[in-house]
Amino acid sequence: MEENLLKTCLYDKHVALGALMSPFGGFIMPIQYTNITDEHNAVRQRAGMFDVSHMGEIYVSGPDAEKFVNHVFSNDIAGMEDGKILYGMMLYPNGTTVDDLLVYKEFEPNNYLLVVNASNIAKDYEWLCAQAEGYDVKVDNQSDDWGQIALQGPEAEKYALEVLGLAEAAGLGFYTYYRTSDMVVSRTGYTGEDGFEIYASHAVINEMWDKLLAAGVVPCGLGCRDTLRFEAGLPLYGHELSDEITPLEAGLGMFAKVKTKEEFIGRDALVAQKEAGLTRKSVGIELQDKAIPRAGYPVEVDGVQVGVVTTGYRSISTDRSVCVALVDTAYTELGTQVEIRIRKKVFPGIVTKRRFYETNYKK
Repeated sequence: MEENLLKTCLYDKHVALGALMSPFGGFIMPIQYTNITDEHNAVRQRAGMFDVSHMGEIYVSGPDAEKFVNHVFSNDIAGMEDGKILYGMMLYPNGTTVDDLLVYKEFEPNNYLLVVNASNIAKDYEWLCAQAEGYDVKVDNQSDDWGQIALQGPEAEKYALEVLGLAEAAGLGFYTYYRTSDMVVSRTGYTGEDGFEIYASHAVINEMWDKLLAAGVVPCGLGCRDTLRFEAGLPLYGHELSDEITPLEAGLGMFAKVKTKEEFIGRDALVAQKEAGLTRKSVGIELQDKAIPRAGYPVEVDGVQVGVVTTGYRSISTDRSVCVALVDTAYTELGTQVEIRIRKKVFPGIVTKRRFYETNYKK
């Protein structure tokens, strides 16, 4: 099976470190190096680094680039300043989600970088090409050309400056970036902590990895990447968002500008859904027990299923059993009593906010 999976430019580094490797999004990726808890805590308390070279980089350029990206993107890039980044989704006409992504406004006119999920690169590229008919744009999938490291944690800036020599990183605001001739450095991440995502050639990314490792930055796998993003209330495609879930249902309506944008793919469906009223919505649930709710477990009230868990863990940072679930709207008010069925038993829970952990990082 492994021979059919793609490898990132850091694959040999992971193997040399003895990482537990597993398939993810069509790639063979490190899940953990030592254990998920230690790696999670390293990011929360100090700094950790992730190989995120599996993410996709798709460039859109040409005279109609702004118009086209705004057509396929739920957020509003009109008048976006150079060096800014926006989060949002590409939607199907029925309002469900093709993918969630970041749009980088390039420093050259009519040029945008779209950073997409690894498992969706081929699908997203095909979708963009299909929608580009009638627009004077070029859609260029450069995913194979880039490596990427996510340097995350309260000490991330120190390592970016002192170890990697990225002097300009200190001046970046949240969701901004700068570019050099061979590198993109953004103040973004997927952990709830401060941090940077660095895009460069495979050779440069390998050099940076070695420097950070030698300086004591903890290598982190996808296992703690998931526990960190989950605690911070950040969605994962295929769980909180999918081709069956709209941004409104996922509680991400702020990134779908139906009021301020007159047109984008999926807008009409979202407007109709809003007017009709949501039938289900994403919520947090805390269990009154140490049992761990997992994705796919039913949410029940009085023995009747009213929802399903999309992600669940025993939170490492809070030591609470919590989950995010897609639940019928009648049961989404904070404080509502529900139950999670875990195999043959049910465990009482209470509806909470989806963000389970507040970090010290002030955006």
